[in-house]
Formats: sequence, C-alpha cells, structure tokens
Amino acid sequence: MEYLDIYTEDGEYVGKEERSIVHRDALWHKTVHCWLYDKKGNIYFQIRKKEGKFYTTASGHIQSGESVQEGFAREIKEEIGIDVNIDNCILVDVVKFIMDRDEKDGTVFRDRAFANVYICDFEEDIDSFDFDSNEIKGLVKMNAKETYELINGNIDSISATYIVQDGEYFKTYDEVIKQDNFLVNPGETIVGKYGDVLRKVISVIE
Repeated sequence: MEYLDIYTEDGEYVGKEERSIVHRDALWHKTVHCWLYDKKGNIYFQIRKKEGKFYTTASGHIQSGESVQEGFAREIKEEIGIDVNIDNCILVDVVKFIMDRDEKDGTVFRDRAFANVYICDFEEDIDSFDFDSNEIKGLVKMNAKETYELINGNIDSISATYIVQDGEYFKTYDEVIKQDNFLVNPGETIVGKYGDVLRKVISVIE
C-alpha cells in the first residue's frame, strides 16, 4: 500500500494518507516532474504509453517520508532505468496542479499536487536506458530552442529523434513532429505546460 504525505493548500504538512484516498478526497500532496537534457541543447520527452503523446522524461508521486530529490532519482530509475546524481538536479519551479477527471468506473480522480519541476544533465549513452514498458513507449530527443519555437507557434514542425527499445537493444529514427504530439490536459496550454522548463534548459546550456 502506497502512502503520500499530505498538506494544506498553503503547503503545511498535516500527515500521510493512502494514495487512493488522496485522489478520492482531493488532498494536496507532492509530485515531481523529471526532465533530462544534454549539453548539446537537447531535451528528452517521454512517449506516454496510454496517450501516445509526449510528456516529461519521467514523473510521479513523492512517497511518504521521501524528499523531492529522492523521488526524482527513483522515478527516473523506475521509468527509464538510469541512475542520476541528485546533486545535479536544478529546480525550475513548484507549480500548483489541479485536475478532476471522470473515470470509466464512474468515480472522479481528483488531483491536487505541488508539482516540483526539476531538470538534470544527462551525458550517458542511450544503451544505459531500460524503459518501463507499462508506462512508456520510449523517449524523444529534440532541440530545446526549436521546441520552444514550435510550442509558441513560430514554426509549424521540427525534426526529433525517437529512442525505442527493441528487446535488449535500442534503435533511433527521426520523424517530424508538431504541436499536437505533446500531451496537454484540458484547461492547460502547451506553452503553460512546457514553456518554463524549456526556457530553463535553454538558459542553462547557453
């Protein structure tokens, strides 16, 4: 059974609760959005298995008693299989995330999260990846500056490199992508969702 630390809307710690109850009762908790980038100016998006859209490199809940940095390293390890040095993680922002979603069973999934957005330099070979096939289809590597221009509508498309796992091996191929490749929830904008992290990566590599 997974427990999450819960907070007031102002961020004051109030205890812990079972994850299912957290989302049933719309309790505030912490999540982490993990982004990898490289010194060549690229950022890595995850291809979500469920939606087939691009999202954070990895993301998830911060478990009870766990620090945000520890959660960052754990989510990266669980979803894409690599170890990262949490000392190299750079905080971009802490965003209040609110979403209510109707589920197929008639219940409502209520999300009230402090989303801690971090970036981390990645310089390893792609053969070090080990994707969680239950969560993701692969990764997409794209130039951060070009991606920022794309989501702002200044260009219509860019070329990106897909990284997918084929058994024990990885293969890469290039494809043209557009704005509609990115995961954007109802009530969100693509710039609001991805603009800050792209600006941070651009500023770090320049």
